[in-house]
Amino acid sequence: MIFADKFSIYMKKTVKRRKIVRKPAKRRKKTKFSDALKAFILVGVVVAVSALLSCAAIMIHSAINKDKDALSEIVLETRINSEEEKKEKVTEVVQPPVTVNIETIPAAETTKVTAAPSRRPPREEPVKPTSTLSPVPVQPQAPVITTVSAVITPKEPAENMGTLVFVIDDAGNNLRELEPFLNVSGPLTIAVLPGLPYSAQAAKRIREAGKEVILHQPMEAIGGQNPGPCAIYSGMGASEIRSILARNIAEVGPVKGINNHQGSKVTMDSEAMKTILSFCKENKLYFLDSRTTAETVVPAVAAQMGIKIAERNIFIDNEQNKDSMRRYISGGLLRAQRNGLAVMIGHTWSPDLAPLLNEEFVLLAEQGYTLKTVFDIIN
Repeated sequence: MIFADKFSIYMKKTVKRRKIVRKPAKRRKKTKFSDALKAFILVGVVVAVSALLSCAAIMIHSAINKDKDALSEIVLETRINSEEEKKEKVTEVVQPPVTVNIETIPAAETTKVTAAPSRRPPREEPVKPTSTLSPVPVQPQAPVITTVSAVITPKEPAENMGTLVFVIDDAGNNLRELEPFLNVSGPLTIAVLPGLPYSAQAAKRIREAGKEVILHQPMEAIGGQNPGPCAIYSGMGASEIRSILARNIAEVGPVKGINNHQGSKVTMDSEAMKTILSFCKENKLYFLDSRTTAETVVPAVAAQMGIKIAERNIFIDNEQNKDSMRRYISGGLLRAQRNGLAVMIGHTWSPDLAPLLNEEFVLLAEQGYTLKTVFDIIN
């Protein structure tokens, strides 16, 4: 009996110990399971966040690619404007590309010129001196024509991309430099310098080739460079200015208009420009401001007199290599697309310019640009 009681007490204690031992074991199992669940959830959250970030990156990349063409055009124009600004301080040595919009002044408007805004006012931009009476020597080069179309190709053909006017200055030094421009298969306005050995003959050849002839009138520059023979100087009287213009037109005429060769000082002289524009109005000639200075008073004087004028936008051949000329022409095309019109000036002494224009005129017409002379846009 006593033995049975002791055995019963012993068994009870044994069962209690087993229960005490098992309880921590169960708690440990539950703890391990809880840790595994937390780790699984954490991994899932990380994966989901990574997926969302990847999707966002793909969407941003797609948006950037979508605007790639527009950004390319902005970069191109910004690069051109940057190069123009670097050359603005040069006076009457090389003509930098100044971004000025065409201005045609209605006959009824006599108080204000309405010119499209430009990013920065142009500065003095002289051209190659032509004071010598002997032909200008040019190093012979084998022309290698690279088309502009690789740079300026519209995304989609358009009915009207804008109007382009190409003016070629400094004819009259010789006929060799002029000849390639007479063979360009498209409208050109060619400005002839007076008082040179080939002035009259050059003007005659231009008319026979069906191109437009204007007088490239030498005028005094701020920097004191020699503008060449038969020039107009600031401070001259009205009768003397008229006499010079009449004599020069008699030499190279008939002409459709006049533009200035150099002339920053004269185009800042209101009295001189009143005389010149009055002469143009009386003789039914237009005036093209080459804008060799940002301080030109030509638009204001023309507005007061109710005379239509034109203004140069781009100088094509500041640097006489095809890549540079192609870049400036591209800038002119962008301007024509935006404003409807671009007037670009080149020079007979650029040997690669005529072949480049001859190659590109057909392509430009196919792309939707209209090619005209200065007379066409004035009238």
